[in-house]
Amino acid sequence: MSRGAANGGTIDIGFIAISQAHQFAHWLPAALRLAREPGVRVTVLSSTHVGADYVRSFDPDGSLRIRLLRGAGGGLFDPPWRLKVLLLNAATFARFPVLVTTETTSSWLRHLPGFHPRMIHLKHGAGDREGGYDPKHANFDLTLVNGPKDKQRLIDRGLGTDQNIKVVGYGKFELVRPTPARLFANDHPIALYNPHFDAEVATWIKHGAEVVRAMETIADWNFVAAPHVRLRGGPVVASSAPNIIIDRGSVRSIDMTYTQGASVYMGDVSSQVYEFICTPRPCIFLNLDRRDWQDDPAYAHWHFGQVIDDLADLPAALSRADEVQPQFEALQRERLAASIDESPVPASERQAQAILEFARNG
Repeated sequence: MSRGAANGGTIDIGFIAISQAHQFAHWLPAALRLAREPGVRVTVLSSTHVGADYVRSFDPDGSLRIRLLRGAGGGLFDPPWRLKVLLLNAATFARFPVLVTTETTSSWLRHLPGFHPRMIHLKHGAGDREGGYDPKHANFDLTLVNGPKDKQRLIDRGLGTDQNIKVVGYGKFELVRPTPARLFANDHPIALYNPHFDAEVATWIKHGAEVVRAMETIADWNFVAAPHVRLRGGPVVASSAPNIIIDRGSVRSIDMTYTQGASVYMGDVSSQVYEFICTPRPCIFLNLDRRDWQDDPAYAHWHFGQVIDDLADLPAALSRADEVQPQFEALQRERLAASIDESPVPASERQAQAILEFARNG
């Protein structure tokens, strides 16, 4: 039992908010749901002032306790260095019998002498990239995943067991606005270019500028170029073309405004493709480095649509996107079900139930 449950008092659960804000939407639904439970006190431990304000914007009733950590500073997408925050605030984290986090760096706390809280990892994202399976996953007492794909992959890599990994769905969907914002003044179709931050496998650093230049020549389409908010470095790309939005990091790039508003997804290895195909739609993947991808599980999602090796092929790929989509739709639905488990029970309820059961009985 947790200390709170053991003495019949309040169960204290801490949610660690030291990552970039794109991860917040994955734990916020569970935190808000838990805060409604009698005898449960949920505290958000934030390393940024703006992150704390962002959390409050989803909690008008003030059901969450929010605590700013020592060394708090930075912004939504450039918080303080995680290890420094963990070291400065180790005593604060140690006061909670149960800690929940969507990042793996916090597992470093387990190495501190006398650190006894049990830790839950709520996996964010549902992608295929091998980088999503960090060895630090093994350091958690319980792991909550979005779908059976992630559970099996973690087990296959020795990072968990059937007993300490639970499938709970994708809570982020519950925070999405029902009607997407209008992005352009005209009604031309919108293509979202969503490169990942991993320079080894993504396209922005080597090819971002040429991709935007190619977009400028396709006047009958609108484009949003929204690299992953963790992407650092690479080209500084600007465009004055009226059919192009370049977003290097804003709330709209993490709240599904773009994945909802686009007609076509263009990308490389970002897990946001799974958020996009929650409503099956055409995808185009940019194999500009000529990777041998067909049998690589890290590129499993590239089977969801057209793959082009040359930007000269982009106009034609966009033109036929709707025509060829039926041949990909069945696979999109199949792989979405494996990656994001659907249930009549909301994901926030399933996540909260798993956390509370663990806190009471672990």
